[in-house]
Amino acid sequence: MEPLIVTATINAPVEHVWELFTQAEHITNWNFAHESWHCPKAENNLEIGGEFFYTMAAKDQSARFVFHGTYTEIVLHQKIEYHIEDGRKVEVFFNAIDENTTEIFERFEPEHINALEMQEQGWQSILNQFKEYTEGN
Repeated sequence: MEPLIVTATINAPVEHVWELFTQAEHITNWNFAHESWHCPKAENNLEIGGEFFYTMAAKDQSARFVFHGTYTEIVLHQKIEYHIEDGRKVEVFFNAIDENTTEIFERFEPEHINALEMQEQGWQSILNQFKEYTEGN
């Protein structure tokens, strides 16, 4: 199955974008697809072989899961690659368009349970939350 791709152009320098994308204290502020969800806890060990654990939960407490993965490649301010717990590969590319604009695109292998459109919309929504949070900080 072909990977899916989501993108966002963010009005912020790549160093700032990288920081807010990778630091746990910021991840909890944007890592959810809809306002009825939140990310109450994030742990992130950003190094090759390091792991991350992001708790994603419905605010009404009806659902909760931990998004978990292991880093396989890190190029400062350019690329993060990891494998999700189920083995699927994700790549995140950071492209400094100019000193105050950064493009992010995420390429991820879809899972086989949910419709591709739903997966793409969910990942895009999270990236949109990230854009909004970053541009507000």
